[in-house]
Amino acid sequence: MKTLLNLIWLVLAGFWLAVGYAVAGIICCVLIVTIPFGIASFRIAGYTLWPFGRTVVDKPTAGAGALLGNLIWIVFAGWWLALGHLVTGIALCVTVIGIPLGVANFKLIPVSLLPLGKQIVPTDQPFAVR
Repeated sequence: MKTLLNLIWLVLAGFWLAVGYAVAGIICCVLIVTIPFGIASFRIAGYTLWPFGRTVVDKPTAGAGALLGNLIWIVFAGWWLALGHLVTGIALCVTVIGIPLGVANFKLIPVSLLPLGKQIVPTDQPFAVR
């Protein structure tokens, strides 16, 4: 079932979301100071391609730098991305087929708001990568 949902997601929303995050990652990697944001964008791009069967967990080694970076991210990009995922998720939940896709969009809101200090792991082994 996860594979079927991921394929539908990829066709309807995932590809374009991943392209957007990848372009943002490339732009962020132009300056040395914003490379951590670029890496976070690439991580989110990979997650948006295939979200079903994976989840986001806090990285235990994240510290004050991740907190400061997340605050900067929220101000400049995070709240726009979260708002976009919220609106898209609500629109997808209008149809019965779109409900799982809308839920996946809602699942992307926390990582689009606070991407630094997070890691993406399979849902069947959420503690294996820690």
